[in-house]
Amino acid sequence: MNRMLAPALALTASPALAHSGTHLHPHGADNALMIALALGLVAVVALIMVRK
Repeated sequence: MNRMLAPALALTASPALAHSGTHLHPHGADNALMIALALGLVAVVALIMVRK
């Protein structure tokens, strides 16, 4: 599970390099990427649960 979350956590932490704290920018690209990663994570977890 940590291997699946590490890339998502690294991407959400990248704005912290330029700003204090982590947050998504309202420009669309960050939000679309985070939504895609979240949906992918949910799909993988659902697939794992269904196959058990």
